[in-house]
Amino acid sequence: MTDVVTLTLNPAIDLTVTVDRLTIGEVQRARSAQSNVGGKGINVAGCLADWDVKVAAGGVLGRFNDDAFVGFFHDKAILDRCVRAPGETRTNIKIADLATGSTTDVNLPGLAVDAGLVDAVWAAALKDLEPGTPVVLAGSLPEGLPAETWARMVADLAAEGARVVLDTSGAPLAAALGPEATRLPHAIKPNRAELEALLGRDLPETRDLVVAARELVARGVALVVVSLGAEGALFVDAETALAARLAPKAVLSTVGAGDAMVAGMVAALLEHASLDRLARLSVAFATAKLDRIGPHLGPKANVEDLAARVETRRLD
Repeated sequence: MTDVVTLTLNPAIDLTVTVDRLTIGEVQRARSAQSNVGGKGINVAGCLADWDVKVAAGGVLGRFNDDAFVGFFHDKAILDRCVRAPGETRTNIKIADLATGSTTDVNLPGLAVDAGLVDAVWAAALKDLEPGTPVVLAGSLPEGLPAETWARMVADLAAEGARVVLDTSGAPLAAALGPEATRLPHAIKPNRAELEALLGRDLPETRDLVVAARELVARGVALVVVSLGAEGALFVDAETALAARLAPKAVLSTVGAGDAMVAGMVAALLEHASLDRLARLSVAFATAKLDRIGPHLGPKANVEDLAARVETRRLD
């Protein structure tokens, strides 16, 4: 039996290159280069496995270069529910700038995925579903799939009793929350820009973000988390709105920090935790990830120490 299922339709192998200072148009001399399996749902699964959660990872992998994923799943004791497709899983290039703490992404096109493969992913996910199981649908959709793909899977999973956590953006997020959606996700985690794009208006102030999140809660989303980078995040449910943050720390790479935040959300959902505990774990997971490359969380004791130091305040 598994505690959580994650689904990633557009995974990647992340090649992270670290430079002292990124200067566009000039030859760069790298300090280091490291390859890790990636894709938002894969990253979530890795962090949850480090939290001793039993995770099943589903999605689509290229059968010609799945060795890294097979090894990763084995090392983390993650149940491999991925469907194999012809071709290779894409490689994404991440350039980590040590001078600024920023990361520049160059994301390559993914595998060709059709409706038949999506059906196979769905069938694999069904093997691990129990009523109340959190299921994370994460990341972009491969080219060729309709924007409604995640929305349809949200509806199907909710009908099976799953608590769906959706982390996507753009047209797939709009479709999953739009008037045509028959069931809404249990939780979402947009950042400010994604929420502005979804609602079609600027949200410059904290109060604007809280109002926007409450609009989505009123539609039927149980939990809205708005990630704000170094400023932390906002956490809004039907009863409470919280702001949570930790003091800035040295950053090796921001890649996967948002995915780690989703993993913290899910870990708290498994605990049936209060919103305050959920906010603390989510911010602590994301912060713990900042000095690590790849889908790794680090020791639980360190994360709990960070969670205890998270500053939370009510916004209502």
